Amino acid sequence: MEKKAKLGAFISGTEKTAKEIWEKSKDFAIQAMDRNDDGTFDLNDVSEMASSVGDAAKKGAQALKSSLEEKSRQMDLKTLCPIFMETLDDAEFLMSKFVRITERDKKHAESDVCQGSIGYVSDQKGLYTVNIFQDSIDAYGLTFYPDRDCEFYYVDPTDRDRYIALDDYFSYLKVVRINELQKIAQDLGAKHFKVTYKEEQTSFSEKKGTAHGKAASTATLEATHTSSEKKYSTVEIAAEMTFPGHAPVKPGLKYMQRDPSIQTLVAMRMDPAAPLLHQKYMLKLSNSSGLKETDAVKIDAVLKGLKYSGNATVFSEAQNESRRYFEYEIDF
Repeated sequence: MEKKAKLGAFISGTEKTAKEIWEKSKDFAIQAMDRNDDGTFDLNDVSEMASSVGDAAKKGAQALKSSLEEKSRQMDLKTLCPIFMETLDDAEFLMSKFVRITERDKKHAESDVCQGSIGYVSDQKGLYTVNIFQDSIDAYGLTFYPDRDCEFYYVDPTDRDRYIALDDYFSYLKVVRINELQKIAQDLGAKHFKVTYKEEQTSFSEKKGTAHGKAASTATLEATHTSSEKKYSTVEIAAEMTFPGHAPVKPGLKYMQRDPSIQTLVAMRMDPAAPLLHQKYMLKLSNSSGLKETDAVKIDAVLKGLKYSGNATVFSEAQNESRRYFEYEIDF
């Protein structure tokens, strides 16, 4: 009987303990789910919980939407590469040597990331190019020769803020360099100068000759000689003038400042210990031209990609420039 009593007491105690645990767990669960603090878990608490879950889902969706929108914005910026007014003041921004003036296209006009832009940057065929919108030219503070009505321009080799229409580039540089040679002669006190423009045409002819000589083996030696003869397809007097002459004044050089012959001429004339009376130079135009053949090839590739074509290529003109000379004759 005593064993049964103890067993009953143990079971009763266990049931009491389990009941207490259940009550505590129940109270804890009710407290955890009681959203409005009324001490019970009812439909109002269910509504509160659903609202919280809904808010969390909304926040997650908004965060995802914001993330996708930012990725899309960054992609548009990378693809469209817009230029803004503040971009021009950025130390990392560089004006390209080759620029294009163009209308505001549909992609840039309709894109949110391009609102307020004044142009865009492109990199085609390895050629970095600043594309300037026609309605925003003034923002760049640049000058254009002969006007703003052309589409493609290349930078003036002596002025980073001045651009020359691509179609006029080589003819323009020819004129300004002749003018500068005239001014150099005047400043140095010349009595007479003449600039003759020449364009070289080279032809090769092979002439074979036989040379006989007695060596130890009495062998006959045959030598082949190749000769080249320079001819000029164009020769014209570009400028000529006579002055009374005066003491030299050091000229300000622009287009001819890197030409070694002109540098030597100025130095010799300005040296009073070595009076100079007469000098003649052959000045190669490509030495003072800013548009090199490597850039010309890239420009032609860009023009071809844009479906532009003319009766000549920029590369052919750059090649021709390497065959053009000024014969500069000056007397003091």
